[in-house]
Amino acid sequence: MDPVTETPNLQEPRLIVALDFASGDEALAFARGLDPRQCALKVGFELFVVAGPDLVERLHALGFRVFLDLKFHDIPNTVAAACRAAARMDVWLVNLHASGGLAMMRAARDAVREVNERTALLAVTVLTSSDRATLEETGVQDTPDGQVMRLGRLAVEQAGLDGLVCSAREAAMLRRELGAAPRLVTPGIRLETAGGDDQKRVMTPERALEAGASAIVVGRPITRAQDPAAAMRTIAGRMQGVSPTQ
Repeated sequence: MDPVTETPNLQEPRLIVALDFASGDEALAFARGLDPRQCALKVGFELFVVAGPDLVERLHALGFRVFLDLKFHDIPNTVAAACRAAARMDVWLVNLHASGGLAMMRAARDAVREVNERTALLAVTVLTSSDRATLEETGVQDTPDGQVMRLGRLAVEQAGLDGLVCSAREAAMLRRELGAAPRLVTPGIRLETAGGDDQKRVMTPERALEAGASAIVVGRPITRAQDPAAAMRTIAGRMQGVSPTQ
């Protein structure tokens, strides 16, 4: 395998736009209307299945950092191999489920670091579509906060991962307990006038950053806006100058 190539030297973005599209052509057409100086892009399950690594390469060519949001969860060797492949694509962020356990996370961490130190490995704690009832359905008797903290400590303190994907509602708690180093990437971001959709633990961009988020993931408020580029500029503008609450 050829060595990974350098992506453009961009400032670490705090806004990640979720490319929730059904085809690579749609995603690329949309991405061309955005500014890579203002955001990174997230490629999730559906889009990666239909468009594959070629889409990631083409987004890189447009100047974007890419968060490959595939939430790996399998036996350690399988997850390590998948994360190694993602690191070879030079993605900015890739993630797995912390509930896969310590051995799985450590194997994935080692695989990423042996290939590409620029790729950060994050762990998903509790999905933002989940609440107390959802956890109970799967046998977890703890609160969402308790489960997030347990998995967050496992991923960061014991497995040595670079950060977490979590609800913005837990970001302040995680910052307080885990310190300033871990990246905290928070989906479930909505504007005041937007509904929660299938997300149950949501927050506005400013509040998420004030709570300690390193970066926020925004989908529908941008992708379904009448003028997506203007919506992105508005959100980016709202984020300017916002720093974590001490």
